[in-house]
Amino acid sequence: MAAQERRIWVDGELVPWAEATVHVLSHSLQRGTLVFDYMRVYETQKGPAIFRLGPHLDRLVHSCDLVGLPLRRGAGELAEATRSTVRANPGSHSVKISAYLAAIEVEVVPQDDHVSVAIAAYDVIEDVVGPNRGSHQQRDLLKLWIERRNRRHDVLAPQAKVASNYGGTMLAKWRARRNGYDEILLLSEDGSLAESPTTNIFLVDDAGRLLTPPAEQVLPGVTRASILEIAAAEGLECSEEGLFPEDLMAASEVFLSATSVGVWPVISVDGQPVGSGEPGPVTASLRERFQRIVGGEDPAYEHWLDFVTQAVQAEK
Repeated sequence: MAAQERRIWVDGELVPWAEATVHVLSHSLQRGTLVFDYMRVYETQKGPAIFRLGPHLDRLVHSCDLVGLPLRRGAGELAEATRSTVRANPGSHSVKISAYLAAIEVEVVPQDDHVSVAIAAYDVIEDVVGPNRGSHQQRDLLKLWIERRNRRHDVLAPQAKVASNYGGTMLAKWRARRNGYDEILLLSEDGSLAESPTTNIFLVDDAGRLLTPPAEQVLPGVTRASILEIAAAEGLECSEEGLFPEDLMAASEVFLSATSVGVWPVISVDGQPVGSGEPGPVTASLRERFQRIVGGEDPAYEHWLDFVTQAVQAEK
């Protein structure tokens, strides 16, 4: 399905891809007040399924609360709108939902507080990467750079997935890419490990424990929570605790987690190899288990999948 054939759900109506626009002077574009979330759609034997739709929408609603956007649509309504959008866009693998102030405003505090919602379901490579100019960098094994020059300064709480929190990290990651690295890791004000711009960090210490920074210091990713639950079920000792660069450099394994990639192995940090320089056994095991789950091949976690075609059958 070509991008020009795709339709985007905007405030209750499916509109053509090219017509889902806002004015250049809209409040959210000028002030960075757009709140968003991103989900994946996986193909399974039971048809397309959205991974953990409920927690993603709960995070969107929570982000709006933190930012102060008066979102007047509940999670239930948004869930059905998301399913409808995926059904209307066959072959889509990604879903991005945005809540934003579309009105043209002159003040920082908007005069028109209507929060629009847009839901797009699409294929990243065909609809976004392909038509764009320039190269697209996406490697299976990551070279990580610890960003020490600039500490993370959130405009709002890190738990809010809001556009204005991403400006500084984009510039830092751009700089790291020019120096041969794939991803950056941000530090908190006290120098402890925080997160990457769109991913959470995990490490395995010499005792075999799975460690990650505490949720209050990061955007608590839905995939992050999933990995912790899977790891605990597999008998791994897991801990959310304050970690520092020296802990990362001494780790036997390091990986990132995100909705877009699942489990993402890190093979070097600041140019130094992690462990053997290849994905370790814990990383490989969690990655394989996660892929089985999202593919609908693990009955213990089928409740994490929202099958969009079943919703249609239930309506008949």
